[in-house]
Parts: sequence; structure tokens; C-alpha cells
Amino acid sequence: MRIALAHKRLAYEPHYVSLPKMQHRETAYRDLNPQGLVPLLIEDEQPLIQSLAVIEYLDEIYPEPALMPKTAQDRAYVRAFSQIIGCDIHPLNNVRVLKRLQSQFGADEAATNEWYRHWIAEGLGALEDYVVREGRSAQFALGDAVTMADICLVPQIFNARRFGCELGAYTKLNEIFENCMTLPAFTETQPKTQPDAF
Repeated sequence: MRIALAHKRLAYEPHYVSLPKMQHRETAYRDLNPQGLVPLLIEDEQPLIQSLAVIEYLDEIYPEPALMPKTAQDRAYVRAFSQIIGCDIHPLNNVRVLKRLQSQFGADEAATNEWYRHWIAEGLGALEDYVVREGRSAQFALGDAVTMADICLVPQIFNARRFGCELGAYTKLNEIFENCMTLPAFTETQPKTQPDAF
């Protein structure tokens, strides 16, 4: 969501919610987001949740620069790309799942990392195949303009690197990632640049 806000040059006031400190489970936060997850955007006193829904909302309310393409087929492609990450990869590897593996099933750090790497390999492998088969990518996931797909990809690559995943097989995804990282919206919003990273 930070990338979308930055790409559209929208001013916002950040509020940091610490997952390690379990601030996302506190009553005050859950009153805004019953799921107790991040991110959360509040606009005109209306809480908006779920990254993909928020990005599409921002694109509808603030249409330039567009994050969703004009044609229905291109929008379906961008949504499919984004949902492979948002629905199939990320949910299996987020903090609450990894903690549950440890607390309920006794997975140690090595087993947890193996779990993470398995689902990254399966998900990114399928995504790489999808992008190559579709033949719609160029500089970015769809042609030469940033879309929601790129905004979903970059954080997933950062997470995969953090867990030491082998990413060499994903030639096209790596190329898209590197192209994204030439843009301020991506470089200025990466996790290590955020005040709560320290």
C-alpha cells in the first residue's frame, strides 16, 4: 500500500503498528480492522482493509497514474498476477502462520524456513511461468507502466530474500523487480527505510 501511495504521490500520515509487539491484536486496532492485520488505510474516517482492495480503491479515487490497465483482459492479468502473490504465496508465509507452525507443531527455525522456501518456490515458479506464457511483460509486469502487479511483487521478493530463498530461476520476475527498484516509489518505501524498522 505504501508503494501505491508513493507512486501516486499522495500525502498521508503513517501510523506504525508493531507485529512483533502484537499491536495489531490490541482492541483499539481491532475496532478499526476486525481481522487484526495490516495494512489499514483510513480515509474520511472510513477504515479500508486488505492490500489489493485498498490499491484498487486508491486507483478509482485517484486515477493518475493508473495502477490498473484500461482493458478487461489486461485487468484480469494484473489481478491474477497480484492474487497469485496476495492469495496463494503470502498467506502461507506471513508471521501468524509461521508462529503457528512453531507453537502448535513444534517447528524449529530450520523447519519454519524450509516451509517458507517451499511455498516461495512453488508460488514464484508458477508466477514466472504465468508471466512468460502470457507474454505481456516488458519493463514491468504489464508492459512499461507500473501496475498493482509490480506493487505486489516487490515486497514478496524482499521477503523471499530475507528468508534466504533461491531466486535465480525467476529471470523475468527478477528483471521486473530490478526495474521497479529504479523508481523512487519503490526505493523510498522499502522496509529498511521506514522509521519503525529500527
